[in-house]
Amino acid sequence: MRVTVIGCSGSFPGPESPASCYLVEAEGFSLLLDLGSGALGTLQRYHGLYDIDAVCLSHLHADHCLDLCGYWVARTYCPDGPPPRIPVYGPEGTAARMAKAYDLDPEPGMAEAFDFRPLARSFEVGPFRVTTARMPHPVEAYAFRVEHDGKVLAYSGDTGRSAALVELARDADLFLCEASFLDQPNLPTDLHLTAREAGEHAARADVRRLVLTHLVPWNDPDRSLAEAKASAFGGAIELAHVGAAYDL
Repeated sequence: MRVTVIGCSGSFPGPESPASCYLVEAEGFSLLLDLGSGALGTLQRYHGLYDIDAVCLSHLHADHCLDLCGYWVARTYCPDGPPPRIPVYGPEGTAARMAKAYDLDPEPGMAEAFDFRPLARSFEVGPFRVTTARMPHPVEAYAFRVEHDGKVLAYSGDTGRSAALVELARDADLFLCEASFLDQPNLPTDLHLTAREAGEHAARADVRRLVLTHLVPWNDPDRSLAEAKASAFGGAIELAHVGAAYDL
């Protein structure tokens, strides 16, 4: 299983990265976890536009799903003719939300390009087994555990502190965990994690490698890394960056 960071900026694209998007590949199958603002352009540096086999959306905030609009255009008006539909797994109401985002009639909306499917607790897509868990966030949001050939990727999506996230990430080879906040007083609850909290979740889950994601552009990434390293997690920690690839 190979994981490539396409976008890791939190809340909106930054100067060095689009918003959330991660490419997961195995056995010739290509899965996108999220397709946030600006990610579609960067994706084309690393993968064929029409070689994506499925998409999983963690939630319906723009920085995690909005470039599905541009992808609908690319697949609908391809000069060589529309390619076959691909499955798009998402929270309840994903099809209607994406149609509204592009000002399309609800029927057919984007259904001629995408086969919208609800996220289940566990399901198979291509060679992957995907397990989901509901996360504390202002909208319906999920974390993902992706397994293949004995290897495990865990992806937090957007979340506040969560025991469910610890269990989902248990013994993961790679943990992509959001680290939106720096330590400061009076942070909102059930919204995002600090980098230190990301490290604490990684320690409790006993993961092998922690990669900090959802890095908000106005934060100092070096400070985020330092705060994560000051947590109880003793394994490898690094900052996500566009183009980073991990072979599991």
